[in-house]
Amino acid sequence: MKKAFTVFVSLFATLCLFFNMSPILVHATPSSLLQQIDQAEKQKQAIEQEKQAAQGEKDEKKNELNQLQYQQGTLKAQLNSFNENLAEENRKYEEICDKITVKKEEIEVKKQELADAKAVEEEQYANMKKRLQNIYEQPDNMYLDMILSSKDFATFLNISDYIFMISEYDNDMLEDYKQTTIEVAGMEAELEEELAGLEDLETQSREEQARITELINTTSEFVSQYSAQINDTNNELAEIEKEIAEKEAQIKAQEEDIEALKKQYEEELRLSKLAAQSAKRDISEVSFADNDRYLLANLIYCEAGGEPYEGQLAVGAVVMNRVLSSRYPDSVYGVIYQPSQFSPASSGRLDLALAQNLATASCYKAADEAMAGNTNVGNCVYFRTPIPGLTGMQIGNHIFY
Repeated sequence: MKKAFTVFVSLFATLCLFFNMSPILVHATPSSLLQQIDQAEKQKQAIEQEKQAAQGEKDEKKNELNQLQYQQGTLKAQLNSFNENLAEENRKYEEICDKITVKKEEIEVKKQELADAKAVEEEQYANMKKRLQNIYEQPDNMYLDMILSSKDFATFLNISDYIFMISEYDNDMLEDYKQTTIEVAGMEAELEEELAGLEDLETQSREEQARITELINTTSEFVSQYSAQINDTNNELAEIEKEIAEKEAQIKAQEEDIEALKKQYEEELRLSKLAAQSAKRDISEVSFADNDRYLLANLIYCEAGGEPYEGQLAVGAVVMNRVLSSRYPDSVYGVIYQPSQFSPASSGRLDLALAQNLATASCYKAADEAMAGNTNVGNCVYFRTPIPGLTGMQIGNHIFY
């Protein structure tokens, strides 16, 4: 029943805004509170939807952040690998440079050895030439004397063999020096070839270092870009989380307001029930002021000017039922201008009607009959436009209860 009544109040508020109508709510505070509660519930739902939307955006940002961090992590791993490769390439380059230095030193040594060998070869050749010249150009030299001084053939042969052996030794030494020169020259050429190979490796290593350095620079730039994106995404995420926290605070405040309104409504409803059960005065006990008929007729015009006469009388009867109740003011003026009760009185519409005396003859007739104690709605002290779940006596476009 309470839920249906809430729906009724919400629907009625919408209709009032659309048609700019302000129907009376007899002891209207409970109905007004229901409208406030309904509006507060709707506001809470709207805030919850905004919070859910923000939460969805937060989840998307978290996924985006995770993806960015993953991609950045992959790039950092690649960057570490490139740095390791560059360090290894630098080590290889240094080894090659060391080998080139050693190889150049070895070549210089071989060049010196080759020069020395050639010098020895040339010296040996010159000495051998001198000995030959001495043998053939000077017949009285020591070799010929040695041969001629032989006492016997055996000595002659021995001396001849000695001379031959000296000559062979010279030839052998010359050949050895020549071979040494050839070998040293070959070793020098081999070292030069190895040096050329090392220099090629040095060039390749430099090119590889340049390639890896370029990869490192490019990857570092990408890592920096991802860092900037991650920072921006974190800032956006912080803003969203701040918004969610604000929405949660708003929802909490709204829930507290709704709870307070509900408690207030329950209290007002309790008081309104007491009003319905309160003692009633007789119409003969009411003292009317001179302006009461004029005031009541114009109120009836504002609340039910477009209703049939029965509806106009019913509005007047509700006002008089409240005048007769001990829970309400005991005068027509006091009932009509009681705060938060009759909307035309608070909105200024009644004052406008009073200024122009807009009440019709049927409104005056209804006022006279109500002030005479006649009622077509019994003891009802409430009325409003129909809403689902509200039961009562319907007259025209109003339900009286």
